[in-house]
Amino acid sequence: MAEVQIRCYEDGDEKDVKEIFALGLHGLLRSSCLHVLKQLHIQVLLVCVFCALLASTKSLLLPILAVTLLLAAGRQEICHMIDSYIEKSMSDDLRNIRQTYLEQPNSCLWVAEFQEQVVGMVACCPSERNKAWLELKRMSVRHSHRGQGIAKALCRAVEEFARKQSFPAVVLYTSVVQTDAQKLYECMGYKRDSGHVSSVVSSWITKFTVFEYMLDLQHPEN
Repeated sequence: MAEVQIRCYEDGDEKDVKEIFALGLHGLLRSSCLHVLKQLHIQVLLVCVFCALLASTKSLLLPILAVTLLLAAGRQEICHMIDSYIEKSMSDDLRNIRQTYLEQPNSCLWVAEFQEQVVGMVACCPSERNKAWLELKRMSVRHSHRGQGIAKALCRAVEEFARKQSFPAVVLYTSVVQTDAQKLYECMGYKRDSGHVSSVVSSWITKFTVFEYMLDLQHPEN
């Protein structure tokens, strides 16, 4: 960590920041697919399709092909969900990073730099749910530099910023498939609230739960 510098975003970082954000989400594809396959109703569906075709055709080929196509279609849908979220973010807060995070009050975006390469990022702004809270957003570290304490350093940058701006708490939202992120935030003192499933039909079917985490700055645990 001695060679990693945490600094505020500069305009020349735009390409790297957007790349790290997109790669981080694409890296969730495998865990997302595994999560869906663990859902009982998905397993029942696949078994029913297989058994029904097996009973009607008396052949293994068609049932295996049908299940394979269903799995491929499911993977494609998850890819579409991830790509849609990336596209939405790129046209929203990441469209003009400086305007969103550096020119707005109580907002900032930091990058982690290692040997003149941007390897991580995190941002914050007042929470939409409660303007009295600061929300940690867009946390991501390049896969090649994970496990080196960079994410913890980025978390601490947000916490220090929140304390300087006199925010009583920092909140963030992460999904059920981001298990490494959940462990990180819990290690940093964040407490998880009850989760909720997105109202989007595909998210409801796949049970993509979103968890809220909060770091209480007024009543830290001893």
